[in-house]
Amino acid sequence: MRALITGANGQLGRALGDALASTYALVDAVDLPELDISSMDCVSSWFDSRGPYDVVFNCAAFTNVDGCEQDFAGAFAANALGPMNLARACAACEATLVHVSTDYVFPGTMPGARTEDDVPSPISAYGRSKLAGEGLALAHNPRTHVVRTAWLYGDGRNFVRTMLSLADRFDQITVVDDQLGNPTYAVDLAHELVRIAETDHYGVWHCTNEGTCSWADLAQETFALAGRSTQVVRCTSADWKSMHPESADRPAFSSLKNGRLAATIGNEMRPWKEALAAYLAKEDLREGTA
Repeated sequence: MRALITGANGQLGRALGDALASTYALVDAVDLPELDISSMDCVSSWFDSRGPYDVVFNCAAFTNVDGCEQDFAGAFAANALGPMNLARACAACEATLVHVSTDYVFPGTMPGARTEDDVPSPISAYGRSKLAGEGLALAHNPRTHVVRTAWLYGDGRNFVRTMLSLADRFDQITVVDDQLGNPTYAVDLAHELVRIAETDHYGVWHCTNEGTCSWADLAQETFALAGRSTQVVRCTSADWKSMHPESADRPAFSSLKNGRLAATIGNEMRPWKEALAAYLAKEDLREGTA
């Protein structure tokens, strides 16, 4: 099996590289500036020189949610045109495309976990660009898996590391408490993406660690597991918006249900608290281990 990972320098890309290393004959791991997926010419040239592939994992994205509000053209190029270009190239060589998407395609106006059958209606530029990418990828390659995930953390910049960095400087930190979702460990997600890639159940999947919490809950659990005494001051989204008016709107309820996993190949995603503890231990982020 020959695989391509785009966005290979990101948290998920690195985790996927590790997950594929022992099972695939060839793994090309690439990122900007070597491959710009928003350019069909660049994608075609890459596939002509390095392909064909059996499977392509697209982890490349413009993920700065606030930045997407200021540069929708850039967000659309990376998050919509990029997946379309990869889907076309995959279709030409009959490869499977595993495209990673987001919980932010949903408006977050209804409580509870969203299923793969729920209708998306994003409220941010980031969410709109990612939803467009889903549709374009599915339209241009029949062998496409769109996998929505949420609140990702792993080897790189993420919310958990930011909270611990702030805890080194402050006794208390203000965190939003009315946005609910699923913290997801990149290593666990990578494992499931490899399993999904091996099936022919093409279409939309949800894949997050199990359980729902708020950002404030995630910060508090991080401090508890890492042995930090930092206090979490809980605030509302409205409070945060008043302090940061330039920030993009985010869904209040963006929790996802791993329904298709459970109904097909089995849901192996562990509870989010268990995954978070494993991440902190692996990265030596607990007090006294760094």
